[in-house]
Amino acid sequence: MRGETSGQHEVFSYVSLEDRVPEDHPLRTIRVRAEAALARLSPLFEQMYASGGRPSIPPERLLMAQLLIALYSVRSDRQFCESLAWNLLFRWFLGMTMDEPGFVQSTFSKNRERLLEHEVAPRFFAEVLRQARAEKLLSEEHFTVDGTLIESLASLKSVRRKDDDRSGPIDPDNQGVDFHGERRTNDTHASVTDPQARLFRKSRAAATKLYFSGNAVAENRCGLIVDFSVDDVLTGERAAALRQLTRRKYRRIKTLAGDKGYCTKAFVKALRRRHIRPHLAFIADGRRIPGLDRRTRRHATYRLSQRKRKLIEQAFGWLKCVAGLRKSRFFGRARTELYALIAISAYNLTRMARLRPLTT
Repeated sequence: MRGETSGQHEVFSYVSLEDRVPEDHPLRTIRVRAEAALARLSPLFEQMYASGGRPSIPPERLLMAQLLIALYSVRSDRQFCESLAWNLLFRWFLGMTMDEPGFVQSTFSKNRERLLEHEVAPRFFAEVLRQARAEKLLSEEHFTVDGTLIESLASLKSVRRKDDDRSGPIDPDNQGVDFHGERRTNDTHASVTDPQARLFRKSRAAATKLYFSGNAVAENRCGLIVDFSVDDVLTGERAAALRQLTRRKYRRIKTLAGDKGYCTKAFVKALRRRHIRPHLAFIADGRRIPGLDRRTRRHATYRLSQRKRKLIEQAFGWLKCVAGLRKSRFFGRARTELYALIAISAYNLTRMARLRPLTT
């Protein structure tokens, strides 16, 4: 018998959002771990807001929304707010009812400065790592370092000479800016909209763009990212890696893997000074690097580190393709790093959900 649509709906609905989400959905495990991390940050959230006045949107809900933006490749805060009106999965993840009104895009913008001031993203990232360490998913001895380029949100049309004191837009009529015959360098030019971004090109065949540098440290057991920072692209991957090793104070680290960009005498010497065995990809062009000879490369642990090195590349691929970090969504290094740390936390939570799912 053919079914028909009546067009008449029930007055009341007795189905909860909890029943709509399958029991084996991966977001269930991610939600439990994320809420546990945010619960430990509750004293910090108390300091961020005044004791009186009109109640605001809970900061826990805003951070959980940022996780959804990274997990589901949402292009912008505005698109997420539009999706929140009809996406029942998003509402369930945020602990909202079907009748509860959503929030507008400006809510993220107004609270972003507060999150930066109190360093909420690094602390949330650290709480996720604390859970991974408690579940014995982290290696304390073997790590990998690598860096990637993050394109700035600023356009090349915003690049202007530093001695140019004119105010206003560079191209008000959108007629195009003619840079033909003009040599542009970071010493003489800077972006008006994003002065912290730097002109850089990956190779002679690549185009010059405005970039930041994203540098990460991953542990070799499960491929979780244990440190991430957004730096000046001119600083260099090796300097950023040494700074991260000093900042985190890895006391039990034994080996450090990396690609050929780290295979230099100065970097190997710096690792040996810290009593770290350099498991770096060797450049076989006849050069001799003390501390990275055949006595190091002949061991099975060196070959194992080279195989594990691809895990950090998988993390970069996820961040750029899924979390949308190929190009920054914000101006400035601080805001870019804020979203990057939340996206890295989402990646770690996804890895942890696959490696050790929780029963809810």
